[in-house]
Amino acid sequence: MNDFDKKVYEVVKSIPVGYVMNYAMVAELAGYPRCARHVGRALHNNPDPANIPCHRVVMKDGSLTPAFAFGGEGEHRRRLENEGITFVHDKVDMKVHLFDIVQLLQK
Repeated sequence: MNDFDKKVYEVVKSIPVGYVMNYAMVAELAGYPRCARHVGRALHNNPDPANIPCHRVVMKDGSLTPAFAFGGEGEHRRRLENEGITFVHDKVDMKVHLFDIVQLLQK
């Protein structure tokens, strides 16, 4: 596993239940701004889905990726809903569930 992937997984592990981040936010917090697509690749190759909650990463507008690696878009939504995530017009309600970067940095 390369350094980029390790950093991405650490950021994703820090997203609490009931919250999401978008790919660009994960890339920036991992120290690789402008590498959102690479975050998607790393999450698609998630070596430990039980401990790296890649389902908590969504697109910037709250939509889900149709190619969710672990069962498709329906499974992605099911996992989020099981954690209390709500949707508005088939997108995560980002006003309620977006994980605040400032909150993360204060830990």
